[in-house]
Amino acid sequence: MNFLDIYCVTNKHVNFLKDINYKIGWVGKEEPLLNYINCNKENNIFYKEKYYSELTFHYWYWKNLMNIKEDKWIGFCQKRRFWIKPDSEGKEINIKNIKEHLLQNAPNNWKNYESIICKPISIAGAKNIKIIKRGWKSLIKNPSILFDKKKENINFHFDMHHGYGNMDKAIEMLSDNDREDFKKFVYSENSFNPHIMFISKPEILNKWFMSLFTWLKKCEKKFGFEELVGYDTTRIYAYLAERYLSFWFKKHTNYLENPWIFIDN
Repeated sequence: MNFLDIYCVTNKHVNFLKDINYKIGWVGKEEPLLNYINCNKENNIFYKEKYYSELTFHYWYWKNLMNIKEDKWIGFCQKRRFWIKPDSEGKEINIKNIKEHLLQNAPNNWKNYESIICKPISIAGAKNIKIIKRGWKSLIKNPSILFDKKKENINFHFDMHHGYGNMDKAIEMLSDNDREDFKKFVYSENSFNPHIMFISKPEILNKWFMSLFTWLKKCEKKFGFEELVGYDTTRIYAYLAERYLSFWFKKHTNYLENPWIFIDN
């Protein structure tokens, strides 16, 4: 079956989705519009939203709304970042014509896959001055990073922007099934599939959510909440999830990469 439900998770009203068949997951502090789905009720982790970002809605959906027996595609996007149709890639898309290009139905070829993830972004190619300023601890260990862009891997990028050594600390908390494979992934890859956006069937989603939130709960013992401040670490759990998503869906499912676009409301 090709039924597709897409949830856009946001803390701001997304006006151009008014007459689009998207469901809106609300993680904002303000009162949402009547048709938005609030995730601060029933079984929830809304009190962690400052640190977990859109994952607070993902958790709520998993615990309260997901029906593992349903045979339909379930997808998630977020404010300003949206799935587009495969044949819309490369076209000029703006706020005026975005509705023509938004992905709203599951293409027939999806029957050959188990999951859909975003097309990747590259993280290599930072200017040397930025590497020296933010990555000096890594450079002390390995100065060749300045001369070999292949060494600007996911782990190095995370060390630069979200706290030196934090990725390694988080990997220690992973299950035996994924720990070594994920470590190899972050030390060898210099691109990842961004924005915690994915589409799959409920059976796969259940496995993903179970693996992700079990891991993040363990990570809370390492990082806590009180010392998480500023851009670098406040939302470290969301940043970890974003990198883990690229690895998990590629290892555990037959995946397809689909185009996406940044559109501000």
